[in-house]
Amino acid sequence: MVARRDVLRAAAFGGAAVVIPSGLVPARSRAVGSGRILDPTTIGKYGAQLTVPPAMPWVGRDTAARIDHYTIGVRQFRQQVLPTGLPATTVWGYGSVHHPASFHYPAFTINASVGQAVRVTWVNQLVDKDGAFLPHLLPVDPTVHWANPAGGESGRDSRPSFTSTPGPYTGPVPIVTHLHGGHNMQESDGYPEAWFLPTARDIPRGYARTGSFYDHFGKLFEDKFGAGWGAASAVFQYANSDRAATFWFHDHTLGITRLNVYAGMAGFYLLRGGPADLPEGVLPGPAPKLGDPPGIRYHEIPIAIQDRTFTADGELFYPPSRADFDGFAGPYVPRSDISPIWNPEFYGSTIVVNGRTWPVLPVEPRRYRCRFLNGCNARFLVLKIVTDPLAQRPARPALPLWQIGSDGGFLPSPVQLDQLLAAPAERADVIVDFSAVPVGTELYLINEGPDGPFSRGVAGTDFEAADPHTTGQIMKFVVQPLTSPDRTVPPDRLALPAFEGLGAPSNTRQVALAESRSATLPGVGPRAVLLGTLAAGRPDILGWDDPITENPKVGATEIWEIHNFTADAHPIHIHEVQFQVLDRQRTGERARPAQPWESGFKDTVIAPPDAVTRVKTQFTLAGRYVWHCHLLEHEDNEMMRPFRVD
Repeated sequence: MVARRDVLRAAAFGGAAVVIPSGLVPARSRAVGSGRILDPTTIGKYGAQLTVPPAMPWVGRDTAARIDHYTIGVRQFRQQVLPTGLPATTVWGYGSVHHPASFHYPAFTINASVGQAVRVTWVNQLVDKDGAFLPHLLPVDPTVHWANPAGGESGRDSRPSFTSTPGPYTGPVPIVTHLHGGHNMQESDGYPEAWFLPTARDIPRGYARTGSFYDHFGKLFEDKFGAGWGAASAVFQYANSDRAATFWFHDHTLGITRLNVYAGMAGFYLLRGGPADLPEGVLPGPAPKLGDPPGIRYHEIPIAIQDRTFTADGELFYPPSRADFDGFAGPYVPRSDISPIWNPEFYGSTIVVNGRTWPVLPVEPRRYRCRFLNGCNARFLVLKIVTDPLAQRPARPALPLWQIGSDGGFLPSPVQLDQLLAAPAERADVIVDFSAVPVGTELYLINEGPDGPFSRGVAGTDFEAADPHTTGQIMKFVVQPLTSPDRTVPPDRLALPAFEGLGAPSNTRQVALAESRSATLPGVGPRAVLLGTLAAGRPDILGWDDPITENPKVGATEIWEIHNFTADAHPIHIHEVQFQVLDRQRTGERARPAQPWESGFKDTVIAPPDAVTRVKTQFTLAGRYVWHCHLLEHEDNEMMRPFRVD
């Protein structure tokens, strides 16, 4: 049997495939819809205007302690994601508990200031109007190593055993939120085993209501801040001592992150101010803030790009069987070591931007600041602005993308790009200059990344670009008359804040990325995707529960050499830190320095296959954190490891 994934890999490698082992919804049933897939070519494009996420309402500010307080819940609601005339979609999303109209997918934006802490009470409100728990919208595979509330306190956060192949888990759903990019103390990081269930009247007897590390981190928080964690909630505090940057928050529950994020649990967290920011008026603005009057025109816009598939009745579709990935129809666990539902990757057929499919953004002939986030589960994006969305790929760019920042804030200097490569979880702070574009012009943001795994290279030469009729299109810009003068600084003349890199390293670590195929079914795989260390030039793969092997000292500056033994590129994210990308070195070749757009601080790096990717970082906060691949299907099946800073 030849898996679809292997065909894609072989193409990427020229034939050489390499694998090393707004109100609560009363419905109680899973919202899987009719099961019939909505043909993406029948979905109208560019009829709905891009939603610009408003500011998340807070519940108060402690001026003396310099803390902004938020109470943010997760609820189930209906949203018009597809064009008007098609059904609304059931989603999960964040919102201010005291402001019901704020619940949205993606979430309203948390605005933060350097030196002003943010304290969030995160609340699991996944219950119906009668107080009964809501099962997941999507099929949960209970055979992977996951939160597993049904296992009770002794069996939570485990890979359960079964006597026959189970169906999807249909119990109460755990959540825990991670602020991606933040430099946070361990108890506020959103550790995958610090999850919690909702307060529901019908949670089955014997279910664990919290994860293995929930009590531990809750006590640490209370000891430090004097605030306890209540039922179905956790309180996190973000010091905001970082450089001004584009962060985002999303669910991080062990083994179901892919499903919770796909259901809608994500939002922007924008940190401003401090010495590594620019004065107001230098860059395009304004951006949304609390108290904005209706009709305000925004020139700084966060843009979250995601891929989704829908059923004919408008609901989210996510594969209910491993067979959707490679046609393998069993035997599954326990008659083999292949999980029945987990898909090694999933690529949606429809593009969603800020919660709407293929939207349009009216722009003026002026400069705009676009904070791009690749919020996809597995899809790499190659973004480009063109005049014809159906042009043969690779298409000729119509406007440059001026990248001024990455994951960890501003670059040392602006970088002019024809196209922007973004892996899942990566952010890019970009200036788009429409000032010379005639009124009435229509431009398109397109995607030339592949409709499958990404390895390296360029569209049309190294891989086939995404379908230009569907996933190859992102959104449209329509230039309208100028309503006010643009006094911002052109991107080629911008002087960005001074950038100070990290000092000399005190240690070098070698870590590995690998896959394992079935031990009982020849040719079937991957069974799981894993991390590990290096032993005699080969990967020593380790699971989530294996002893910690990465234990930096507080204050240590380290180089991590990431050796990728798989055939795909992986976006590797290290919690707690921002790092500098040093270089990449393919087997038998000289090291190549980081790309210009990677010259600032980052928290997620693309590690290409058959290569070593080197990053340098400093660990300043003691505690237990994680590092992992940000292809969410990989992260959910063993491609995540804890590390400890002592």
